[in-house]
Amino acid sequence: MATAIIVIDDASPDGTLDVAKQLQEIYGKDKVVLRPRASKLGLGTAYLHGIKQATGNFIFIMDADLSHHPKFMPDFIKKQKEGNYDLVSGTRYRGSGGVYGWDLRRKLISRGANFLTQTLLRPNASDLTGSFRLYKKEVLETLVEKCMSKGYVFQMEIIIRARQLKYTIGEVPISFVDRVYGESKLGGNEIVSFAKGLLLLFATT
Repeated sequence: MATAIIVIDDASPDGTLDVAKQLQEIYGKDKVVLRPRASKLGLGTAYLHGIKQATGNFIFIMDADLSHHPKFMPDFIKKQKEGNYDLVSGTRYRGSGGVYGWDLRRKLISRGANFLTQTLLRPNASDLTGSFRLYKKEVLETLVEKCMSKGYVFQMEIIIRARQLKYTIGEVPISFVDRVYGESKLGGNEIVSFAKGLLLLFATT
């Protein structure tokens, strides 16, 4: 099975693309595939952009700044094989999972988003806003096509749509460590977008 790292970078301020270029020089363009975009176009379109480059049957989605540590990837693979899950999601809020390096504001936003989603939509998953996940490729393609959101709320919607479509979901505890360099792109606009997206899902699911 072909294995490659596909980097979709929307002009991120953390220098991810520069590091990816260095890795490409070391490992080759067939192993490290760079697909930069000039501006932030949304997670949903980034997923579609990446799927087009993927050749394997499974796709990992993760942050490239090591906030999502690769050491957890074998746990995802083991979990997927145990139940032949369509989707395995990393969770910061169950078992040994946790968050490190966030200020109180970021913790409150994440916890609050998850709490509101759990209360209104009851998705039967513990971490709705995280993005460290393993998908069957065809499942991810279907979910992305069904999702209407593009920003911060996209991660939440993809879980909700997976439940609607009766896809099976497993969870793996992970530790999320905030980036050391660069800045987060989460701002007021993303928070407003999340609130609108949550209300839309509540009204349509």
